[in-house]
Amino acid sequence: MTDESINVAPRRKPVQARSRERVDSILRHAAEIFHENGVDGTSMSAIARNSGMSLASLYRYFPNKAAIVHALAEGHVEKMETALRERLQEVGLSEAVDVLIDLFYEFYRTEPAYTAIWSGVESMPELRDLDLRELYSNARDFDARLKQEYPGIPEERRWTASLLLPRSAGSILRLAATLPESQGALLATELKCMARAYLMELIRQDK
Repeated sequence: MTDESINVAPRRKPVQARSRERVDSILRHAAEIFHENGVDGTSMSAIARNSGMSLASLYRYFPNKAAIVHALAEGHVEKMETALRERLQEVGLSEAVDVLIDLFYEFYRTEPAYTAIWSGVESMPELRDLDLRELYSNARDFDARLKQEYPGIPEERRWTASLLLPRSAGSILRLAATLPESQGALLATELKCMARAYLMELIRQDK
């Protein structure tokens, strides 16, 4: 999936309830088989069999495997954006870093096929675009909270920090999700310590 011109748009956008259910079923079964066999080890035929439909029926909804991967990845991003916004409204900024790290870590470890799909983010331009969209969405939310609670932090540094924290946390936690659970949890705990120390350094500039 390295072709820059590959088409990842679904063949049809589901409008009727039955069509939406069919697409949801395809994505759910595709996620299961990606989780078991990896993206490269999965064929469109396998996805069709796992979804209980003919290959021709599958192609009526998705033109290729990359389109299915993209649809799943887009769903991941939307779920994370929603969860983070909801949680960040409930906590103060001093707790927000821990919340962000906990949410990312839990999501990466438990969302079906997350690791299988996002391990290839650099090889698929469309996934890189989604990854950047998620980064900037999280950064804008975090920047708004920093500005609200610590308006004395210089704007340029505040925005840089808002990019740095989600990006570094996401990169480390994607690694943690591939490790044995006990080792991954320790890595997440150490990441919290690093992030808190960095946040305290930023807050000191709030004069």
